[in-house]
Amino acid sequence: MVSTNPFASLDQTGVGQLVEMGVKGGRQTKDKLKIGICGEHGGDPASVKFFHRTGLNYVSCSPFRIPIAKLAAAQAVLEERGLARGEIS
Repeated sequence: MVSTNPFASLDQTGVGQLVEMGVKGGRQTKDKLKIGICGEHGGDPASVKFFHRTGLNYVSCSPFRIPIAKLAAAQAVLEERGLARGEIS
């Protein structure tokens, strides 16, 4: 049973593998290729964090989701640096 809306939150196991393959293949051809996503997935916190880990350069979403996307992007960077909640000293 799907617990999230697949039109708003990316299926990281299925579709996510296709995104990862696309990023890897594109960057093998052109290492500085700018890759991003637009749509509601660009404003979903879990999807934004996945796109960061996958190496996308940007996300785009509807205006009302921009604050959520910015917060998720900042959290993704902090998690990557080992500075997640409770770890900052």
